[in-house]
Amino acid sequence: MSSTTTPASDSKIVLITGASSGIGEATARRLAADGHHVVLGARRADRLKAVSDEIHAAGGRADHQELDVTSLDSVRAFADAAHERHGRVDVMVNNAGVMALSRLDKGLVDEWDQMIDVNLRGTLYGIAAVLPLMRARGAGHIVNIGSTTAYEVDATSAVYCATKFAVRALSEGLRQESTDIRVTLVSPGFTESELTRHGADEEVRAVVAGAARRFNIPASSVASAIAYAIAQPAEVDVNELLVRPTALT
Repeated sequence: MSSTTTPASDSKIVLITGASSGIGEATARRLAADGHHVVLGARRADRLKAVSDEIHAAGGRADHQELDVTSLDSVRAFADAAHERHGRVDVMVNNAGVMALSRLDKGLVDEWDQMIDVNLRGTLYGIAAVLPLMRARGAGHIVNIGSTTAYEVDATSAVYCATKFAVRALSEGLRQESTDIRVTLVSPGFTESELTRHGADEEVRAVVAGAARRFNIPASSVASAIAYAIAQPAEVDVNELLVRPTALT
């Protein structure tokens, strides 16, 4: 893990999964610019280092560590290393996700498994890794990245929607269990990211890519929503934020 100088006492230690691109990268840049110390995790260590170096060059504070959210051991090591280095974990942004859309009758079971493992299991592992640390301090904030598909199901996206419905349910359940931990679900619509490039169903991928070109919102806009939730006073818990493109009704 690489690092900069010790963060200021008024900044937060913010862990971000899936931080090598898209919403995760934009969130890392935004929160670092806001004065927080960000800890970046993703599988692409070279890309993480590049983002971390750019944050340093801009005057921000960042660590980075290779991370596989489908491995509980990897996620725990990520959280524990940040806790050992900084003495606390203030915020966990469970952002890592994949979107491989297809009809169910295509039977792309491997892709179903991947979405369940990354989108759902990865979020659960993130919660499992930081919740004991936050409970011990009596404070913390867990931000889960959902989707507008957590509220409605579209054709060709049943499994992806199912994972995001589940993340929404997890977020609400954790909120109800918590009196000292803040819980926020941020659900973006079409957003500039690499998600639309995934999936073996080329026809669906082409349709989604076309829609994304028409309706994409900047990843920085979702990062701003996350920054807003984190910036609220400790007694204010922003539970759900939907971020949709204006052009899409």
